[in-house]
Amino acid sequence: MKKLLYILSVSLATTAFLPSCTNLESEMYDVINPNIFPVNENDANALVTAAAYAPFRSNWYDGLFTAANGGVHVIAEMTTDIGYCQWNDVCWPDLLDVNFTPSSDCPTKIYKNYINYIGKMTLALDRISGIEMKEETKKRLEAEVLCGRGWLGYILYDYYGPVQIPTLEQLNNPLAEQIIPRVSQEEMVTFIENDLKAAVEVLPATYKSSDSNYGRFTRGLAYTVLMKLYMHEKNWAKAEECGRELMKPEYGYGLVNNYKDIFTLENEGNVETIWAAICSSSVNQQLWQAHVLSSQYPTKNESIQKWGGYRVLWDFYDTFDKNDKRLEVLVGEFVGTDGKLYNKENPGTVLQTGAMPVKYGEDPAATGEESQIDWIVYRYADVITLLSEAIVRKGNAVTQEAVDLLNMVRSRAGISTYTLSDIKGVDDFLEKVLEERGHELWFEGARRTDLIRYGKYIEYARKYRGSVTAQDYMNLMPLPQSVINESKGTVIQNPGY
Repeated sequence: MKKLLYILSVSLATTAFLPSCTNLESEMYDVINPNIFPVNENDANALVTAAAYAPFRSNWYDGLFTAANGGVHVIAEMTTDIGYCQWNDVCWPDLLDVNFTPSSDCPTKIYKNYINYIGKMTLALDRISGIEMKEETKKRLEAEVLCGRGWLGYILYDYYGPVQIPTLEQLNNPLAEQIIPRVSQEEMVTFIENDLKAAVEVLPATYKSSDSNYGRFTRGLAYTVLMKLYMHEKNWAKAEECGRELMKPEYGYGLVNNYKDIFTLENEGNVETIWAAICSSSVNQQLWQAHVLSSQYPTKNESIQKWGGYRVLWDFYDTFDKNDKRLEVLVGEFVGTDGKLYNKENPGTVLQTGAMPVKYGEDPAATGEESQIDWIVYRYADVITLLSEAIVRKGNAVTQEAVDLLNMVRSRAGISTYTLSDIKGVDDFLEKVLEERGHELWFEGARRTDLIRYGKYIEYARKYRGSVTAQDYMNLMPLPQSVINESKGTVIQNPGY
């Protein structure tokens, strides 16, 4: 699976290039003649790969999970109290200053790059329905598309609020003058929820790393996205249900014993990984270390590119217990290849703005910026800490179970665990959850959403980033101004912009 799935998406490329909000174009195929429709199982697999899986990649500078500036993890973290970039490229200032405008590059990039895939997946579902193949296979492929569409819908909703959802009728009538408005919040949530709930009815719980299907969407992934949707909507009861579902033995999830081992080539497909973007030496490659490491940082593989960009702000780094094992891959002090000691007191240009978020291990085969280590998108530690929060918020009371769940990640980190008597009430516990999730999930894309849920996103932008431009309405990022202009008033911009 690691080699097959994404090779198909590149070489076959049955990518229906479908509508923006204002312009419904006819289908165009990169390789396959537009008059050819899928007729067998192989065609269906290729169509699903191209439509449903293509956005969810860490593929050099492409995909939702690229380590470059278009990746959701990077965009999210650079606007919080965690992330910083030491470069001054055109993309970074608006993120780092939390100064979003409809003309900003990175704040609008996720919308611009991926909104069309909602329509692509809808058309893929329609095409699959007419193919003769094993019913079991057809149902699984349809469920994969639904999972992808619901997941992408959630990501877009999280960043921009409700977006445009084209109907199959509209997609099949590309020559008509059609401007698709944004749906309501209720319609958006229902759309995401229905797709994901339909997917969980069909998809297998998980795939082991040894399975040829490893890397395809699973019930575990769909439930994780559902849980995040319910946390976003503050539906604590349903979020709790999803978390408890994911704790069932049939999924096989657990915590890796050593934090630093989660993100290594040797431990790909470990029990903690719910879903990872598959990377390989020949097709998709992630660029994390190149973006993070400075030339002075010692590595076993001397061929790894080191550009010295991404950092974790010192204010956030200083909130860690000094004995926290997670600091083994969040480097605040090291002796460089030049023999100099680099730390907060002697940063040079290397650690000028913060600690080095190494996180991913070395790829011994890397010869430049690339790495074949799978990019982990969701993992079990994320689920159990969200579950601890949901339990307490739902009942408005701190329970032993919630404390135990939080202690699972603290124990692995080698720091003191909490007792009920340590907790001074609900608010105190929720603050501890927020801090712990930050320490556990830095640069995994969770911090922005967490801070918004806690009502602290803009507050933190002002306090920790020194932003003078951050405004309360910037919990949502703006749609591109070009979309607003072309719609002639049909597509309404997010308030404040």
